[in-house]
Amino acid sequence: MRQEVAAEAHVPTQRVRPDLFGAAFLATIGILMLAWIAGLVWAAIAFFNWLV
Repeated sequence: MRQEVAAEAHVPTQRVRPDLFGAAFLATIGILMLAWIAGLVWAAIAFFNWLV
């Protein structure tokens, strides 16, 4: 003979909070990528300006 549970226990779950460390990490990578691309563009402009 088996007993069945009359009602399931409701355990409140924690709400998912935004991961601030991950967001800051992605923002840092984005800023570094923009700076890298801007440096490449500046170097290309300087090179072609010197060439001509």
